[in-house]
Amino acid sequence: MRALRRFTVRAQLPEPLAPLQELAANLRWSWHPPTQDLFASLDPQAWEQVKGDPVKLLGAVSSQRLLELAEDAELVARVRAEADNLRDYLSKPRWYQRQREADPGLPAAIGYFSMEFGISEVLPNYSGGLGVLAGDHLKAASDLGVPLIGVGLLYRSGYFRQSLSLDGWQLEHYPALDPQGLPLRLLAQPDGTPVLVTVGMPAGRTLYARVWQAVVGRVTLLLLDSDIEQNEPDLRGITDRLYGGDQDHRIRQEILVGVGGVRAVRAYCAAIGHPEPAVFHTNEGHAGFLGLERIRELIAGRGLNFDEAVATVRAGTVFTTHTPVPAGIDRFPLDLVRYYFGEDLLPGVPLDRVLALGAEENPGMFNMAHMGLRLAQRANGVSKLHGEVSREMFGTLWGGFDTDEVPIGSVTNGVHGRTWAAREVTELLGEPEPGDGDGRLDGLTDGELWALRGRLRGQLVAEVRRRVRAAWLERGASAPELGWTDSVFDPEVLTIGFARRVPTYKRLTLMLRDPARLRALLLDPERPVQLVVAGKSHPADDGGKALIQQIVRFADDPEVRHRIAFLPDYDMSMARYLYWGCDVWLNNPLRPLEACGTSGMKSALNGGLNLSVRDGWWDELYDGRNGWAIPTADGVADPARRDDLEANALYELLATQVTPAFYTRDGAGVPSEWVELVRHTLDTLRPRVQATRMVTEYVRDWYLPAARAAAEVELADYAGSRRLAEYRQRLNASWPRVRIGGVDASGVPDSPVVGAPMTVRASVELAGLKPDDVTVQAVVGRVDGTTDELDAPVTAPMAHVGGVDHDGDRFEAVVPLPHAGLIGYTVRVLPRHELLSSSAELAKIVVAG
Repeated sequence: MRALRRFTVRAQLPEPLAPLQELAANLRWSWHPPTQDLFASLDPQAWEQVKGDPVKLLGAVSSQRLLELAEDAELVARVRAEADNLRDYLSKPRWYQRQREADPGLPAAIGYFSMEFGISEVLPNYSGGLGVLAGDHLKAASDLGVPLIGVGLLYRSGYFRQSLSLDGWQLEHYPALDPQGLPLRLLAQPDGTPVLVTVGMPAGRTLYARVWQAVVGRVTLLLLDSDIEQNEPDLRGITDRLYGGDQDHRIRQEILVGVGGVRAVRAYCAAIGHPEPAVFHTNEGHAGFLGLERIRELIAGRGLNFDEAVATVRAGTVFTTHTPVPAGIDRFPLDLVRYYFGEDLLPGVPLDRVLALGAEENPGMFNMAHMGLRLAQRANGVSKLHGEVSREMFGTLWGGFDTDEVPIGSVTNGVHGRTWAAREVTELLGEPEPGDGDGRLDGLTDGELWALRGRLRGQLVAEVRRRVRAAWLERGASAPELGWTDSVFDPEVLTIGFARRVPTYKRLTLMLRDPARLRALLLDPERPVQLVVAGKSHPADDGGKALIQQIVRFADDPEVRHRIAFLPDYDMSMARYLYWGCDVWLNNPLRPLEACGTSGMKSALNGGLNLSVRDGWWDELYDGRNGWAIPTADGVADPARRDDLEANALYELLATQVTPAFYTRDGAGVPSEWVELVRHTLDTLRPRVQATRMVTEYVRDWYLPAARAAAEVELADYAGSRRLAEYRQRLNASWPRVRIGGVDASGVPDSPVVGAPMTVRASVELAGLKPDDVTVQAVVGRVDGTTDELDAPVTAPMAHVGGVDHDGDRFEAVVPLPHAGLIGYTVRVLPRHELLSSSAELAKIVVAG
């Protein structure tokens, strides 16, 4: 018989072992090896069977065994010691608390909203890099003491589990997850009643969601769950799967995480007396509707009008974009947004103003990234190059400004070292910390470093053999015909890893561009390579599935299957072995379509060398001594020819640089050139790719300014918001009539030299604005003799020097000539207000001419 329903019953622990529940409930164990070792010691075989999940372990160990363990004085002492260690970690001041003593302007709480969070494989609430990045953000915030409150959804089937058909086609499976069997607890009222968040749906219906709490060290992650009996069947299914369903399903999820997420934060803070967030960080556009809920709160609860509420929300919001391509942005038909965003969902918020926030070039679509940018005073990409790409991609929102003036900055992603560094590396080098170098490498010989890499490679080979055998059994092979899997891969052979999601731009099959050449590299009798590949394609992406099938069919060939493997069901547990054991991490996206690409950072943490196109983080941190840069055929319009050229460059690098460095050994059998690359990578990259560095940057350059801006607009019953809204209304009314006239320059000698002063004058018709309402600038730079476009321009503020003449108010500036060669100049007018973060913020500009 099959069970009609199922649920998880947690073990009742003997009193001496009771702290194990506390240790299992806090996900800090996922990056704290002593706690993991403690759980493993309870029952090593059961620990292996539950795949390192403490919650499941405590349910798997028999009551009799627990009673026996409770009599073990040494074990009980370990349990108490680890519980004390966790309490110290949670209670003692850390970096953020020390910073806040010096600067009380740092926010007491920050809301961090994301559609997915990859904390650990035991909580499968992630699909790929975005979620794992969000998980690393929370972990690093916890280590630093940053008071984040994470907000997302709890997906009852998570992302899909992947297997392969006999012919290599991706198959998806959706296991049902029981929240009671996960490291979660319900948010409840003081009387124990679960907190229910409500969100209005069209036709007078109500969506209910309960709120699960995951404890990530010092950080709480709130996950909303719609699969409860109070909901009608279609509403129960909103949180069924991550990135599943059609656009109607997707917008419901995004409404729940954004609108419902703010309400969950309010309920959480009220329930435990936690400070309300002063800053809200929107991790990608999915959760952007949180800004609309905050607008509703301010209109209903503080008596602000829409513009005043927008000014308030913008001041305290940070928006991070992770996509370098328009196709990666969530966009919804305008009619769908109209359907959901009425009085039932956001009473008092005018629908036409909501629609304007998401406006884009296509008048029939609502753009989530555009709304995110319009509702955040501060926005960033996730690497320096991605910041440049984002300024170009979203530049139309700031028409008239040069691309480098678009107010989108960058914070290069980082990875959580304590999660992704192998124990062997940490034991040898200590805990990774952000900085400019790691002097602990100085005492290690080349032989010790080479032996370390060999141990990690050996672990990976054993894992590859296990997974290849399991994958073939799942595909329908029988055990007697799988003896060959015992000799798959070789612990002495150069091992290359390629693992990531499988959209087209990541070019999973670039390595197959010339199959004969790849085969020759794999089977080279003197300098062979072995290649481990993993990745999932979105269930609706048949093109991506076809790429996986190409790789699988190539890897199935008996001639090469001992040198290349595709491992299905890529997740965090598999990823660790790959990051630890691969000698080379391969990444060959179409530049510049990789926003950051943190997988290569995780490999570098462990002494892996990157072999990558200069995209994302590698573009800024590659230095010629920490790996190899694959030359790119930028500017080649034919995609097939570009792939051919870049694949050829990849093969050449492998044959002429990578394999010779690995296989050229000294008298002790150590490849000294290779080890020097490993040493330099560990010394320079290991400290710089830390998520603690990333979070520190967010705190210093984004959260602190946002908190200050939010505090300033909220003073004296939101007087700043009211002033700013009034200013924007005057600006909007006058701006179409602002004109620049009477521009001239004087004081330039007949033979000017660099640095010579030039006086620029202009008259500006301010159309009712005051001189203090604007910034007038002289712009001087090199000029293109054909287009008159200014290059490397220098701006100088122009002083108001007189009242109105027939052309308007008079302004002038003395500007030293900045360059030699052909020089041009112009004058422009920009908004100015003390509560704006920059003169480009409002996307308004008037240029002479």
